[in-house]
Amino acid sequence: MKKILKNISFGAWMYFNLRHLRSFHYNIKEFRDSGNLEKEREQILISTSTWGRGLMKKYKINLNVMGIENIPDGPVLFVSNHQGYADIPVYCAAITEKQIGFVAKSSLKKIPVFGEWIRDIRSIFIEREDPRSSLKTIEEGIALLNQGFSLVIFPEGTRSKGGQMGEFKKGSLRLATKPGIPVVPVTLNGTYRVYEELGYVQSGVSVDFFIHPAIETKTLLKSEANNLAEKVEKIVKTKLIELQENENGRIST
Repeated sequence: MKKILKNISFGAWMYFNLRHLRSFHYNIKEFRDSGNLEKEREQILISTSTWGRGLMKKYKINLNVMGIENIPDGPVLFVSNHQGYADIPVYCAAITEKQIGFVAKSSLKKIPVFGEWIRDIRSIFIEREDPRSSLKTIEEGIALLNQGFSLVIFPEGTRSKGGQMGEFKKGSLRLATKPGIPVVPVTLNGTYRVYEELGYVQSGVSVDFFIHPAIETKTLLKSEANNLAEKVEKIVKTKLIELQENENGRIST
């Protein structure tokens, strides 16, 4: 019963909070329809930051953002591990200088209110079991990156729901290598504790958001491009282990 009540409370809060962002929906649509992509990105950034920061404040999430100076100008592809549902709002709260959309599973766009919002911010949706649809999604993402929009991808393909990390899917970073867009690896630590650990949203959780130096893809050799997912996986995983060891050291002392 405790889980049910807490989840109902969270769902209601998120619903009404997103409804309060309704004005951004119309602003985003206006600039998109007029072809003013710079203003559209600006409105998307305000929308995502407002929602993400609001959720962090509501649930007293201690967000420790490191390496913000590593984000280059222009469109980028953020690439990170995927621990839980909180990854999306954490990204929205942490990335405050650049518009972001997400490479998300198609079922998310069917969620009332949230589905409309995540479409508004220029996310793209992938059907995991449909290779042809996935290829089309990649092309859509490349088009957005070429227009100056930034995206976030979780190459594991699903939530780990814990501190462990799955393998990054090979070829998932074609989104960046094909248009020559910089890849920015990000290590997330602790987001699974927000929901997945107990099955309901917890308050007071600490989350690490570590931004690694960008990797330029324009000059990569074909062999380097083919192995980019593996390289980024190693970068992200090495830092995740370090953050977890530091965390365990603090707890033990």
